[in-house]
Amino acid sequence: MSAIRLLVLGAVRLHGRAHGYMVRNDLEFWGAHEWSNAKPGSIYHALKQLAKQDLLRPYDTAPSTAGGPPRTEYELTDAGEAEFFRLLRHALTAIDEKPDMLTSGIGFLVDLPRDEAVALLKERIAALDAWRAEVTEHWTPAESTPEEWGHIGEIMKLWVYNSESGARWTRGLVERLEDGAYVMAGEGERHPTVLPPGMKNPYAEKSGSSSEK
Repeated sequence: MSAIRLLVLGAVRLHGRAHGYMVRNDLEFWGAHEWSNAKPGSIYHALKQLAKQDLLRPYDTAPSTAGGPPRTEYELTDAGEAEFFRLLRHALTAIDEKPDMLTSGIGFLVDLPRDEAVALLKERIAALDAWRAEVTEHWTPAESTPEEWGHIGEIMKLWVYNSESGARWTRGLVERLEDGAYVMAGEGERHPTVLPPGMKNPYAEKSGSSSEK
């Protein structure tokens, strides 16, 4: 599953209504173009595809008073809202996705009620623990005969290490949430944007031109 759908839906949702450059600017501020497939072309393509699928509602705007071109703004439809939360819940619980899916999910973690976020993360821990147990029981070379596996045994050791470290990190996040960290959904006001007003985008030069597509 591609993280770009979750990233784009979530970025639009943060604003209520947003055009492509706003979405791109937010995601670049996160550095999402470095750790996911959220490159400029992918972002604009995703916006158009999500609109075709009735997950985003497009609005054509008038040209700016400064002479800029008209832009298409988007907002989530009811179906888009449901898809956003479906993807978010999947991102937090699935252990067989690429790392950018979990990273994207953590980026929108605060859009969930605290109790639900904790419950989803505990599902993740249970899945990681179950995977570790399976690998340890059926796939890990015995300490007494590691030579029978050769270097392939290192793969299984890597799986065990990743499941252990992933579960340990997730338990830490659960503990922080249960201790009251962050402002979760329904708990108060948060700034609606990723990039605070007036803050320079540190990735602007690295990512190239900021012109609207």
